[in-house]
Amino acid sequence: MTIDTTAAYDDQNVFAKILRGELPAEKVYEDEATLVIMDIMPRGDGHVLVIPKAPSRNILDIAEKDLFAVMATVKKMARAVVAAFDADGTTIQQFSESAGGQVVFHTHVHVIPRFSDVPLRPHTGEMADQAVLAANAKRIRAALA
Repeated sequence: MTIDTTAAYDDQNVFAKILRGELPAEKVYEDEATLVIMDIMPRGDGHVLVIPKAPSRNILDIAEKDLFAVMATVKKMARAVVAAFDADGTTIQQFSESAGGQVVFHTHVHVIPRFSDVPLRPHTGEMADQAVLAANAKRIRAALA
């Protein structure tokens, strides 16, 4: 069985709309190739999403230069969330296609601070309090400074 990597990119996905400024997001970091936002349904405090600015569905079709930029930002964010939350480590996740658990079809990587003996919160679909997300973003931005 082979995976169809020719599925069309949908420029109406939520991350494309955030990148165009059509939807709000709590921005944490941005450079010429990537944007980092707070996950609105975090599985842990400080859970961020690293998104390439160039369109791609997932790791199966992303251009290598965009993937390299994303991963450089993932590393930067992993260090920042560990510092900001005095975490013991991180979980890095990327889901590709529905069978892999992907829900939004724009490449994105989850970076979640982790603590020994503290499980990830379940994905309930419930949105976090915006004030909490803003405070967590401020902590991460301070760690980047």
